Amino acid sequence: MTDVPTDLEGGLNEPEELEPEQGSLRLASPDDHYDATAWEAATAAVLRKSRRLGEDDPDSLVWDKLTRTTLDGIAVAPIGTPDDLDGLATSGRPTRAGDWDIRAHLSGPDAAAANEAALLDLDNGATSLWVELGAGLGVEDLPRALQGVLLDLAPVVLSGSSLAAAQQLVALADDAGTDLHPGTNLGADAAAPDLVDVAKLAQEHGVLGVVASGIDIHERGASDAQELGVAIAAGVAALRTLTESGLGVDEAAALIEFRLAATDEQFPTIAKLRAARRLWARVLELSGAGDAASAQMRQHVVTSRPQMSKYDPWVNMLRGTVAAFAAGVGGAEAVTVIPFDEPLGQPDVLGRRIARNTSSLLISESHVARVADPAGGSYAVEKLTDDLAAAGWAELQRIEAGGGLGADTGLTERVEAVATERDKQVAERKRPLTGVTEFPNLGEQLPERNPSPVGADVRRYGAAFEAMRDEPAASPVFLATMGPIAVHTARATFATNLFAAGGVAVEAAGATDGVESVLAAYEDQKVVCLAGADAAYAEWGTALVTALREAGAEHVIIAGKPIEGVDDSCAMGVDALAFLTTTREKLA
Repeated sequence: MTDVPTDLEGGLNEPEELEPEQGSLRLASPDDHYDATAWEAATAAVLRKSRRLGEDDPDSLVWDKLTRTTLDGIAVAPIGTPDDLDGLATSGRPTRAGDWDIRAHLSGPDAAAANEAALLDLDNGATSLWVELGAGLGVEDLPRALQGVLLDLAPVVLSGSSLAAAQQLVALADDAGTDLHPGTNLGADAAAPDLVDVAKLAQEHGVLGVVASGIDIHERGASDAQELGVAIAAGVAALRTLTESGLGVDEAAALIEFRLAATDEQFPTIAKLRAARRLWARVLELSGAGDAASAQMRQHVVTSRPQMSKYDPWVNMLRGTVAAFAAGVGGAEAVTVIPFDEPLGQPDVLGRRIARNTSSLLISESHVARVADPAGGSYAVEKLTDDLAAAGWAELQRIEAGGGLGADTGLTERVEAVATERDKQVAERKRPLTGVTEFPNLGEQLPERNPSPVGADVRRYGAAFEAMRDEPAASPVFLATMGPIAVHTARATFATNLFAAGGVAVEAAGATDGVESVLAAYEDQKVVCLAGADAAYAEWGTALVTALREAGAEHVIIAGKPIEGVDDSCAMGVDALAFLTTTREKLA
């Protein structure tokens, strides 16, 4: 038996440690090329029309204009080029053959209702169950929750598990006179005190026993690289504990399944799953595992809860579909689509049906599962995979150097810094959330759902805006529209949507032709927002501000650049959260 290394020093691209076929990639044929200069010229022309590029700016500036930076500081270019692959190494590519496992999520608070949902899911396309214990379901609820489930045909994966829960699941199969499906996972956490006992029980029954998860840290706001580092660190911790108990590296690795999140940022998600395999292959290589073990990494991928919204929850269907697509393309062995209505409470029959059908349609109608690694060979995806793998490995090394996941490694502070930056981008609407920060509908009627204990600790990306929507402003803003509708509609629409994102309604003056017509529609509102064209602002904006103040307005805002006499302004790039907070204070 080879011990798991205690330091995991070294990088991912050390040539002497890579097989020849894992070296530099040349994925395009000599005839498969394009003229980058022509692309630059065509793209520059588009950017000049939208005034994002000046007439005198060189065409090559399009790369700087269109390259975005992830929360891990990774630059993502608008397109990939063959040069992106110079010096890159690859390993741990997706290995799934055929359809992925459609894994339905099961939680409390009622075991009988959970059982009804489980049987309905399994009868209608789901192929396995993920039972979340501690979310309204306890060990004592397993017999009722799994009543009628054919445990030899449908894998059951536990989370929040314990030795007692594992023994209960095994006992249910024994009582039914059947074996557990090999894809079953008894669900011991990598840091659980009874990890070894659960793992050995799993080994005795030919099933998986351990879950190494990055989901919890993702739901606290972590970046992709941080999630990778935590998940791989959990796998390393489990590997050490199990090998120290007497198992071989290959035996221990065969018991572990990884759980990762998929978001609607499809390319980073695809790259993250590919990078995860590469990182785990490197860990197993350093640990002396056999080739067969090093080629395997079982991934259970769950669509992101933080990306979901309570308001306009129907958009969650789209987010979940893109995330599930990315999970399938990234090679996930099992995919759980979180029902679109979970942020509202316990998902109902519709939410669960849409969730399982999302995977069914991607597999059976879109044929996403036909190819093991659809993104393989894409310059941009290969480069992003390499960059994410390097960033994930660096995070893993920071965790290991600090003593592992249970020690004070500074991980909490690093995650908080990322979450704060994401919050800032959401606040400034640089990271738009449809239905929350963009196109909110103050008049929508949310579906009613029963309370659920699931997701209470999730840091949703739009939480700050949702909190304002939960307590709408008591009075509206008067929208002082200046000029005919065709002239003021653009800024009036912008301002209306911005205010609605913070739970603030507006009352608009409508078409106007001067100060007196605006005042005729004014009804003593505390806060006023001017919305019109620059020419109208220059011609009679200051006079309108003066007249509105004399009529009782206490706080005057302008949609666009500030003019004399206004208190605040709003335009593209404004910190919407700060702006709305101030506006609501003035309305109070």
